Amino acid sequence: MDTRNMMGEEFTPTTVPSSDEKTMAILSHILALVSSFIGPLIIYLIKNKDSQFIAAHARESLNFQITILILYFICMILVLILIGVFLVWMVGVINVILAVVAAIRASENKLYRYPFNIRLIS
Repeated sequence: MDTRNMMGEEFTPTTVPSSDEKTMAILSHILALVSSFIGPLIIYLIKNKDSQFIAAHARESLNFQITILILYFICMILVLILIGVFLVWMVGVINVILAVVAAIRASENKLYRYPFNIRLIS
């Protein structure tokens, strides 16, 4: 079953992930909040051959954190005209909200795609 909305897309995987796979998928989203792209990158590099479920979540989280980093750079430039101060705050809030939504979807055994994401890692 696929669902699409403003909070992203979720998909039901073909196989049910194990408890360990679910935990690593959740961690790939939550670690991103404290480590930016480093946490998801490490999880992706270590687990991408072991589990498609973990790889999909870590890859999606990694791509989203790279997108967020690019948005932060744009906001830093826009700080010169003062709107960037508001935008930095807004990007941070969006990052937290969507990472929590993604972690919840991972805990529900669903694959998740962020609503806006530059997918550099495929």
